[in-house]
Amino acid sequence: MGPTCHFVATVYVVHGGATALHHHDKLEMWLPPGGHIDRGEVPHEAAVREVREELGLDPALVTPQADIDSPTVQSIPQPQQFLLEDINVCDGAVGHQHIDFVYYGAVGSRDIAPGPGEQPAADWEWFTPERLRGESHRLESDVVEIGQRAIETVETDAE
Repeated sequence: MGPTCHFVATVYVVHGGATALHHHDKLEMWLPPGGHIDRGEVPHEAAVREVREELGLDPALVTPQADIDSPTVQSIPQPQQFLLEDINVCDGAVGHQHIDFVYYGAVGSRDIAPGPGEQPAADWEWFTPERLRGESHRLESDVVEIGQRAIETVETDAE
């Protein structure tokens, strides 16, 4: 039996050609907003909730969406990526894994106003594609790549 898996949703929020990241103290890495999907939530709802809680911003998700017409199913916004992430790795053993639904979202400003109990606004930084590449020594390679893709996709969608 493998490690326990948790379902999470992440959003690379974009405004003005940059995406917001913060240093996650527990995981010791720079990450976009996101978190666990609550019981009764679907992934895109959790993604939007996490951005509202952590940044105080209302994201417009940029997602592919199927147009299946059926009385028994509903098409929901699809993530841009699905990732399987190893968490709490110690001496090669994986503590648990996250199945991450990764979305891109456009926000109307860079005015971050976190909800109660969230990381302070000063802990968030906006990264342009150039800054993502330039600071790859302190950022995970997937964060650099997905951050750049999110900026390009959101900026192109806005045109």
